Amino acid sequence: MSSYLCAVTGKGGVGKTTLSALIIRQLIKRGMSPVLAVDADPNSCLDAALGVSAAGTVGRAREEVREEASDAAKQGISKQELLQLKIAESLVEADNFDLIAMGRPEGAGCYCYANNVLKSVINELTGSYPYVVLDNEAGLENLSRRIVSRVDMLILASDASNAGLRTLCRLHELSAEMGIVYDRLVLAVNRLRGSGPPGGFLEVSAGLKADTLVCLPYDEELAAFSEDGKSILGLPDGNPVVMEVNKIVDFMVAL
Repeated sequence: MSSYLCAVTGKGGVGKTTLSALIIRQLIKRGMSPVLAVDADPNSCLDAALGVSAAGTVGRAREEVREEASDAAKQGISKQELLQLKIAESLVEADNFDLIAMGRPEGAGCYCYANNVLKSVINELTGSYPYVVLDNEAGLENLSRRIVSRVDMLILASDASNAGLRTLCRLHELSAEMGIVYDRLVLAVNRLRGSGPPGGFLEVSAGLKADTLVCLPYDEELAAFSEDGKSILGLPDGNPVVMEVNKIVDFMVAL
């Protein structure tokens, strides 16, 4: 089975993790589970947004393998076998989704190693899930390191400011420079306080040949959920942000 891979990226603080969690919520609601949630940000917080706890991470698994490799070898367990075991233990299993988090590695060179491990994990796991949602760190770092070679949907998230618009354009330029391959491009403007897209975003969306421009309104209920540490999965179906995210999921399930 081939998984549908959706990657969410943007500058820091624009709500990438919240958007990723909302997409996962809507996929589950539509019966498209199990979904694989990939938290590729070293500052892991997708687990909290989904109401679970990722005690183990890819970064931590790497450290544990370094610490335990000698003892494991004495028992006939190779370093690779030990790593696979640790990764399996790091996978958080929930009712309708599983989650794997990169976490924050320690020591020199760990990010490169952790990225390579995460790439291997995604390649091994994706065949078991119809949909994979990848929550990236700020920018395009994970994609540029080829954690995934291509994505079915690339979502560039931005706030509604002029600076956000410029950053969104720059992210698109970087994706082209890095040779990132995607089938569909979605621009998501988050925390919009007015009605309709802010000035310039429609023109940019057309210029970038985006498949759709989605405007997510600022919502007190969603803000309260985040502030109180509640799972976004618990948001009501009638929430205005949830309803807008449905437009993104429409593209994903239409094939």
